[in-house]
Amino acid sequence: MWQRFKRAMRSFAGFFVSSIEDPELILEQNIRDLNDQVPKMNESIAMVRANLTLLEKENAKYQQDIRDLTAKVKAAIQAGRDDLAAQYASKLQIEKGALERNQQQLDTAKQAYEKSLSLKKAFMREKERKTQEAMTAIRDARRAQWQSKVADAMESFTVAGIDQTHGEMLRKVQEKAAVNEARMQMALDSVDHQAVQIEEDAEHLQAMDLVKQMKMEMGLDSPAPVSDVSAGPEKTIGKKVEIK
Repeated sequence: MWQRFKRAMRSFAGFFVSSIEDPELILEQNIRDLNDQVPKMNESIAMVRANLTLLEKENAKYQQDIRDLTAKVKAAIQAGRDDLAAQYASKLQIEKGALERNQQQLDTAKQAYEKSLSLKKAFMREKERKTQEAMTAIRDARRAQWQSKVADAMESFTVAGIDQTHGEMLRKVQEKAAVNEARMQMALDSVDHQAVQIEEDAEHLQAMDLVKQMKMEMGLDSPAPVSDVSAGPEKTIGKKVEIK
């Protein structure tokens, strides 16, 4: 019973965590965490470098002390002061032992510093790779959210009846336009176009007669001679008589 209860609690906790998890926010937080680790790493490397610098200075000091003690031992020997030379020789042995220990620490510190630089380089490469992956995933997530919104909007067209009413209104407008077009065609067909054309021609002839009359009144044109007008019919009659 207790095991079942624990499994139920773990499943509930897992469901709760998964329901509140936002992958985009978590990836952004991961990028911030990676960036926050860089100053800490630089601080650690600086400490290793400081220890290396200190050991290098101590090493140089031990080497200088050894040179000084060696010179004093030789000077004491030349002066015939073997007792004093022995004292300097004893200090020289101590300094040589200290130099040897310092040299070992210095070698270890150099290796540690080189490894820390290599570690930082590897970390920066991994950080860059993970940052690029996270940014790509974030862009994909945002694009997926936008696509989801577009899909929801498209689905809402059908769910809310927008598609149906849209198509229905289009059909009504098209039907109304077709009816009005048919009415216009019927109205045009009912008009006597021949009579309209005759009236237009008659109006044109009247207008031309009026223009001709005004030209005659203004002296710009003269009426046709009567002989010319009668000559035609007389010749025609004559010809007809001759035919008879």
